[in-house]
Amino acid sequence: MERYIMKGGVTLEGEVEIGGAKNAALGLLAAAIMADEDVTIENLPDVSDINQLIKAIENIGATVTRNDRHTVTINGKTIYSHIVDYEQMKKIRASYYLLGALLGKFGKAEVALPGGCDIGSRPIDLHLKGFSALGADVVTDHGMVNAKSDQLVGNNIFLDFASVGATINIMLAAVNAEGKTIIENAAKEPHIVDVANMLNSMGANVRGAGTDKIRIVGVPKLHGTVYSTIPDQIEAGTFMCAAAATGGEVLIKNVIPKHLECISAKLVEMGCTVIEYDDAVKVKGSDNMTCAKVKTLPYPGFPTDMQPQMAACLALANGNSMVTESIFENRFKYVDELNRMGAMIKVEGNTAFISGVGGLEGTQVSAPDLRAGAALVIAGLAANGFTEVDDIVYIQRGYERFEEKLAGLGAIIEKVDTDKEGQRFKLKVG
Repeated sequence: MERYIMKGGVTLEGEVEIGGAKNAALGLLAAAIMADEDVTIENLPDVSDINQLIKAIENIGATVTRNDRHTVTINGKTIYSHIVDYEQMKKIRASYYLLGALLGKFGKAEVALPGGCDIGSRPIDLHLKGFSALGADVVTDHGMVNAKSDQLVGNNIFLDFASVGATINIMLAAVNAEGKTIIENAAKEPHIVDVANMLNSMGANVRGAGTDKIRIVGVPKLHGTVYSTIPDQIEAGTFMCAAAATGGEVLIKNVIPKHLECISAKLVEMGCTVIEYDDAVKVKGSDNMTCAKVKTLPYPGFPTDMQPQMAACLALANGNSMVTESIFENRFKYVDELNRMGAMIKVEGNTAFISGVGGLEGTQVSAPDLRAGAALVIAGLAANGFTEVDDIVYIQRGYERFEEKLAGLGAIIEKVDTDKEGQRFKLKVG
């Protein structure tokens, strides 16, 4: 089984380029099937979640051309099935976007209930309520969601909470609905704006994305386009935390600094230096990182997907920190693993109390989910001795060439598949 093995204690230095946003790209791929013309999406991250969704799109009949590693062209004219029961889809949370896209285009969709990382309850009831409000009959049976409508009709839809998934899914279904749809209490994350921008470039009429009220006027059909995915806010934030945890200095390129403001502000509060450029940020770590309080909130608040990586930094900071998780109730599964490395973290309810320690010790740990896995890699880079991170299949869902990019910054890290390879790595780096 593949795992990362690393020798910690090296400060990260240099430049790293950030890829396209996984969370945006999943929505863009679903939107692409809605046109009967070529839709080309550039700057796609080459990660397992993206590749699985592309495979599912191919399986329902869409014409898919992989132009290169980061570019795909999709034409939905050849789709012959509205049923998505591809086994791997059950492992991907964003498979539910195909519900909104197929329902919007064909008036019918049958999609397996989504899976993804076990970070807490993530029901899709808001998605289904939104589809019902547009006039669809929605039934959930034997792990499949079946939605159908002779004609979707626009409506006012108020979300009980600002759900990213529900906002995108309802937006996809509504762009071809008859009349006007208003989504109130909509989520405001950058990837919602990205999906709306691509839909508009395909001929949709979506206004207000990035605010809490999105207005959509339905159009009869969408056309082809060429569109480039925004940079990945979470990948960028992960490298920012890696620089901070190792006391290094890293220039993180191909980013939108505004999307990173909440992460930058927290690192500055902890004593790090963050310099913003037009499309890059530079993070300089501090020899004397100080404690902080972090609370996850919907955008523009601190992202839940950055909570574990920030906790790994705070485990090394001076003083007592608090991390409160307000989005998902099961996002502290990495704490036991960090504590095995010498961290002092206690979880009570939805808050982790962190007492900073002088250093961490390398050991063997397991990644319980995508972002927690990244946090354990950050901890391993800062720890004394060797750290092995198992179950990196989670990490590979959202980070492209993670170990290669870290090695490019001076990290002593390698992906190995056997114990023999691990021993060879240890002997090589001494």
